[in-house]
Amino acid sequence: MEGKKSPLLSAFLSLIPGLGQIYAGAPLQGAALLLAIVVTALLIQWQGSTFLYVGIILAWLWGVGDAYSLAQGRQISLVPPFLIIGVIVYIIGWQVTDIKLMRLITDVADIKPLVSNLLQPAVLERDIETQKAEVIFESPCSDSPPEKGTPLEDEPYLIILDKTCGEVGETFTIEGGNFWPSSRGQIWWLNMAGEMKRRIRQEGEYLTFQTDEKGRIPPLTIVAPEAFGEARGKGPQRSRVQALLKREVGTIHPSHTFFLVAEKMMETIFLALMATTVAIVFAIPVSFLAARNLMGGTPITMGFYYLTRTILNILRSIEPLIMAIVFVVWVGLGPFAGVLALAVHSVAALGKLYSEAVESIDPGPIEAITATGANRLQTIVYAVIPQIVPPYVAFTVYRWDINVRMSTIIGFVGGGGIGYLLQQWIRLLMYREAGAAVWAIAIVVWALDYASAIVREKIV
Repeated sequence: MEGKKSPLLSAFLSLIPGLGQIYAGAPLQGAALLLAIVVTALLIQWQGSTFLYVGIILAWLWGVGDAYSLAQGRQISLVPPFLIIGVIVYIIGWQVTDIKLMRLITDVADIKPLVSNLLQPAVLERDIETQKAEVIFESPCSDSPPEKGTPLEDEPYLIILDKTCGEVGETFTIEGGNFWPSSRGQIWWLNMAGEMKRRIRQEGEYLTFQTDEKGRIPPLTIVAPEAFGEARGKGPQRSRVQALLKREVGTIHPSHTFFLVAEKMMETIFLALMATTVAIVFAIPVSFLAARNLMGGTPITMGFYYLTRTILNILRSIEPLIMAIVFVVWVGLGPFAGVLALAVHSVAALGKLYSEAVESIDPGPIEAITATGANRLQTIVYAVIPQIVPPYVAFTVYRWDINVRMSTIIGFVGGGGIGYLLQQWIRLLMYREAGAAVWAIAIVVWALDYASAIVREKIV
């Protein structure tokens, strides 16, 4: 510290956090303290937790004391004020992210159906046989209401026992017969064209029924629901009340979901394979341009080195998910967009890994080849390539493994593969189908990870 500094002036200047430290000859400490306090104060103002200003005041006062001590030629630790600021930042982070640990306990029941379905993936199934019967109900009543229905001898039937029309919210009673005995069924509400349907709810529960030993549906009271969307308020509308039973028949066999998941999983693997292959073609020559030990001869080659490194750093900083969105807009939905997104990111990643492998090679063979009068191309072919083949192969296999995992994610934005299916099933709450996709992803990723580990072990 050069020159004598006034402790009182240093403390006074610390009314602006950090300025006293700068005056006392510790500019980096002062700038860090000023930046930390200002940024933290802005975060507190943004979050609105005014009680946290107490921590800012304590850190500021500690900074005043530190500036005073620095001017006297001694220094106290700045760890406490930065520790206080760190605690404030984590408190704000806790509030912003709305962390409520008790919900992990109180809301555990909400996750049980999801976990149960994920553990029972829809990969095996039996054929489904259905029975159904319908009757017409009109709301509100017109001059010619529908008939109550007619009992049949050989086919399932449904009839209305009292009224076949009424206002929304009124009740009517149905019964039926000739269904499978001792079976549980559902009641559905359909428009006349059958294009729109929904299950009937009463008191928050879906309406179901149980047939007796003779296959009869006992009298069942139904509350007339509202008409579908555009039909509301347009006068009398007829709807179909449907009793539906389903049961499994035949032997167990792979489900349609199984074959769909297998197909999309293969698409995912090949998506990653093609992306990795394209990346190799571009990353190998790029890696030589990004290796300092090969490009350090002249200012021109160094210019190419810095330019290549900059481009690789920029491309590597952009997540494949963002690239996938760009390519989906460019070339449309599907695996081609996923291949392009993974390929661009893989070129950047492999280019960096390959170049570092080149930079870490033994310089002895290069010097020996150069001493014979070989040009730069001959030096690369005979002195560099034999040393980089093993790490190049190891990095490539590892990158393919990474791309398989990444391809499941970019499918969420339309990049093809199993991820696209998984996203659709989750949005439609088809958790058993989603479970099949999740298990397929886990198995394939585990298998490829194991295989790539063995390959790298044998090569490196």
